[in-house]
Amino acid sequence: MAGAALDGRDLLTPAGFHRASRAAFGFPDFYGNNLDAWIDCMSGLRDGDGMTRFTLAADEMLDIVVSNAGILQKSAPDLLESLRLCVAEVNLRCEEAGQPPMLSLQLR
Repeated sequence: MAGAALDGRDLLTPAGFHRASRAAFGFPDFYGNNLDAWIDCMSGLRDGDGMTRFTLAADEMLDIVVSNAGILQKSAPDLLESLRLCVAEVNLRCEEAGQPPMLSLQLR
C-alpha cells in the first residue's frame, strides 16, 4: 500500500491545508488550491494522469496518515471534516465506476 503523511499542525488554515497537500501528494503547479481541485487530482491516482506523484494499481490504496490529528480536531475541526469528505468523495467516484476505494485516512 502506498502512503502519504500529513501533519495536522500544517492543516490549520485553508492555505496550509493546500500547501501541505501539494507537498505530500505532488499536485501540479497549476493546482487550484480548493477542495474540488483536491478531489479531481486525487481521483486520477489509478489513471497515471500526472496529477499526483502516485500511480496506484487497480486494487491498491493510498493510505493518508495525519499525525497530530488531535490538534487539527481541536483547532480546525472544519478542515478535518473537509478532508474526510474529500476522501469519501474520491472513494464514491471509485464505487460509481465499479472500482474498489483508493484512499484510506488514518488519524494519529
